[in-house]
Amino acid sequence: MKRLLLTTILTFCIYSLGFSQTATKYEISFDNAVHHEAEISILFENLEEKDLEVRMSRTSPGRYALHEFAKNVYSVKAYDEDGNELTITRPNPHQWNVSGHSGTVRFEYTLFANRGDGTYSQIDETHAHLNIPATFAWARNYEHRPIEITFNVREDWDWKVATQLKHIEGNRYYAPDLDYFLDSPVEIANFHLREREYRGQNIRMALHTHASEEEIDDYFEKVMAIVEHQTEVFGEMPAFDYGEYTFLNCYMPNASGDGMEHRNSTIVTGSKPLERALGDFRISTISHEFFHVWNVERIRPASLEPFDFEEANMSGELWFAEGFTSYYTGLTLVRAGIISEQEYVEGLAGGINFVVNSPGRNYFNPIEMSYQAPFVDAARSVDPTNRENTFISYYTYGSILGLGLDLMLRNEDLNLDDFMVLIWDKYGRNEIPYTVRDIRDALEEYAGTEMADEFFTHSVYDSKLPDYRSLLESVGVNIERANPGRATLGTAVQIENGVGKLRTNAIVGSPIYEAGINRNDEIVSIDGVSLASVNSIDEILSSKSPGDQVEVTFNRLGEEYSVNIELAEDPSIRTGLIERLSESQTEKRSAWLK
Repeated sequence: MKRLLLTTILTFCIYSLGFSQTATKYEISFDNAVHHEAEISILFENLEEKDLEVRMSRTSPGRYALHEFAKNVYSVKAYDEDGNELTITRPNPHQWNVSGHSGTVRFEYTLFANRGDGTYSQIDETHAHLNIPATFAWARNYEHRPIEITFNVREDWDWKVATQLKHIEGNRYYAPDLDYFLDSPVEIANFHLREREYRGQNIRMALHTHASEEEIDDYFEKVMAIVEHQTEVFGEMPAFDYGEYTFLNCYMPNASGDGMEHRNSTIVTGSKPLERALGDFRISTISHEFFHVWNVERIRPASLEPFDFEEANMSGELWFAEGFTSYYTGLTLVRAGIISEQEYVEGLAGGINFVVNSPGRNYFNPIEMSYQAPFVDAARSVDPTNRENTFISYYTYGSILGLGLDLMLRNEDLNLDDFMVLIWDKYGRNEIPYTVRDIRDALEEYAGTEMADEFFTHSVYDSKLPDYRSLLESVGVNIERANPGRATLGTAVQIENGVGKLRTNAIVGSPIYEAGINRNDEIVSIDGVSLASVNSIDEILSSKSPGDQVEVTFNRLGEEYSVNIELAEDPSIRTGLIERLSESQTEKRSAWLK
């Protein structure tokens, strides 16, 4: 996925002069956009004398699970240079083999696309939102060839093209090879465009939404504040290919919430009602995805290099690549003044609760949680799982570890910002893929052996957590029980039609779990009170205390059972600003958040 700017420009210049290898030429049209279809044609020339293997990707940059994009491809045909139809066979669900050609093949198909997010594509009368792996087929053994693509836009709908692909002329664009092409999403619509030069490079925002020009201007200022504050962390922006970075934002009622990083652009989508004010809609996703410009796109795990478009991509570094990026997501917003210090600090409780109180740490450490990405990263399955007990998102887990490491470093008059600069200097600027061991060695170089051993031995290679209470107190943040003395069954119960059912699998260690009640059971009464007579079990438990015993009656497969359960205390925690600070706390909080 990586390539240096000089190499890319040189490749383009040579290609433009006509001295390079044969280009693969794509063309896409949207005559039936109202029914979510596109017509796609690919011209392969100067081919070897053997079957041409054309296939759809099964993965997409920034995603780690398999996605069967070929399912939305139909009406497939292939022709030679004289227009004669060629024979096509299907060796597997993702591939079409074209035989009988004499060096030239025009491959044509119809694509159905109706999910607007960072993984899939969506075509309708408002836009053509194209994630390239979900849209375009490609040929094995010709991945190195440059690509030229023409977008036949709907001029009657005032469509324009926004993408990180190199613009040639009109609606023709260029990619130096297949990797770059598949990493280059496209938004075609009558979008709002804003752009500004920053540190010698152009930052563009193509925003497809219903909003006033004033709202768009205000939103772009927030986007630029994020760009500026994150650039200040590293001290510089990467040298973007073609000197440009593009935010491709689609906030429409039929879009799906998502964000996906790419080398010189990002897709951010969200389901925004037409009448809703733009405000700060999806601004936290903007913050997350732009930080990926450094962390993931250029500070890149060796396990993802090269990216495999045919198989799932597994990486043990996602707690750092995605998780530390998530830590900087909120931190950037408070530093840029988009949210208040109080909002940021109180928001920390969500992630801390999720990690501290999850039984998942008994099963996997952060590296092993990262390995779960092919199963959870927008993956699809129909069989039940036990993820409530065994999995913690590497986004959240890594974010809380980033918080812990930052505050640990600040207690030694160091900080995570400068550590990220060191990682950028060692691995990002020259795009040298790294491993978990490399991060540990860099931390030792920055903060010493004792700090590196403590953090990695306890919190990365094992599942122990930093002492958040004392760490947060050092920057003037309080952490305490959110509901002291509140009794709980430990697993949420939802009442429907007078029957209580667990919302998730029983949480390991909870009173419900210890009682042997599971998700398929139907709870009919608690402490002698019929659930048909209440709207919530809180009405029953509000008068109880931790340690009290209640009788729970439930049905399982037609049999009625009763068990006595000892209630536990709600383990939820909350975080808040300490108002009266010492001089040390004041200085540390200011250095951290400002």
